[in-house]
Amino acid sequence: MEAIMFVNTVGISGPVSLLFIGVVALIIFGPKKLPQFGRAMGSTLKEFKDATDGMTNFDEKKNIEEDTKNKEIK
Repeated sequence: MEAIMFVNTVGISGPVSLLFIGVVALIIFGPKKLPQFGRAMGSTLKEFKDATDGMTNFDEKKNIEEDTKNKEIK
């Protein structure tokens, strides 16, 4: 988080900031731990995406059921 704040403070944006964050991560975690860290971040993002997709699908299903009930009542 501090790296992102530093990058924003310095005014670096775009691909350069991603490269900077990658270099900082490489220095902090080292070359052996970096793939494990990447896998952990990827699986965390996937779980978050799946959870938010599930919530969206639930809301859509609920709206369809309400629309069907309203059509049946009319």
